[in-house]
Amino acid sequence: MSDIQTVKKNRARKPKALLEDKLFGFVNDGLLVLAALIVFYPLVYILSSAFSSPTAVSKGLVVFFPVDFSLKGFEEVFSHKAIVTGFANTIFYTVVGTLVNIILTVAAAYPLSRKNLPGRRILLFIFTFAMLFNGGLIPSYLLTAKLGLINHRAVMIIPVALNIFNVIICRTFFETTIPEELIEAAQLDGLSHTRFIVQIAMPLSKAIIAVLVLYYGLGHWNSYFQAFLYITDKSKFPLQIVLRDILILNQVNEIIADPLLYQAKQGMAQLLKYSLIVVASVPFMLAYPFVAKYFVKGVMIGAIKG
Repeated sequence: MSDIQTVKKNRARKPKALLEDKLFGFVNDGLLVLAALIVFYPLVYILSSAFSSPTAVSKGLVVFFPVDFSLKGFEEVFSHKAIVTGFANTIFYTVVGTLVNIILTVAAAYPLSRKNLPGRRILLFIFTFAMLFNGGLIPSYLLTAKLGLINHRAVMIIPVALNIFNVIICRTFFETTIPEELIEAAQLDGLSHTRFIVQIAMPLSKAIIAVLVLYYGLGHWNSYFQAFLYITDKSKFPLQIVLRDILILNQVNEIIADPLLYQAKQGMAQLLKYSLIVVASVPFMLAYPFVAKYFVKGVMIGAIKG
């Protein structure tokens, strides 16, 4: 009898629980949609403003879609030498820096992934210690000056040539996906460790390589502080420093090449900001879909504790 009563009570509770689940799902979905709109709208606004006329931007007529469609902002962006030079410098720093990062990260991660490496625990401790502590800003600047890297392009690459966190992720990936049996079989075929990394390990590690390229590339593309500290030659400025001059210092008079646009300075200033933000953001927005299929897999496997 008691079992029958229990079943009846459970049946009576189900509609209430179902209603609570639906209410929770509705509220949760609503909050997620609201959060997405909050994040998405500024991006849409910047993009729409970049394709609007200076007058529409200065008067605040742009809300969601472009008003008085115009490419004037992009014309001014690419007609100014400092912006073009900054764009070229950023591409150089990103490509060369990412290549150096990948080579050093793989070179450090692969031996650390092998359990028979002598002193492996000590090396891992040193790497972890270096990730948590550093010498400080002033000692780093003095060391960089002693090495003769001030105002040199290499200062954008060498001080950030290796990221310990990425080394640990890559090491874990190698440790969990490349078995010792595969290495032994390769050695029996006469492959050295270097050839094994290049010919076997790297092709099998496309997922984690894609993740590292995205992490390092995005870091170099957005790099600002290194250039701000160590570079004073304007011909070596990355795009982010040029963008800073426009967004923060508001040096618009040097950007506008056409004297007829001086009267519309305020509107043109805002338009240049939005146009340059779009120009600085588009390359990685276009590149991400090509590495997206590897991204989740690489992060998930690389983050598993070995």
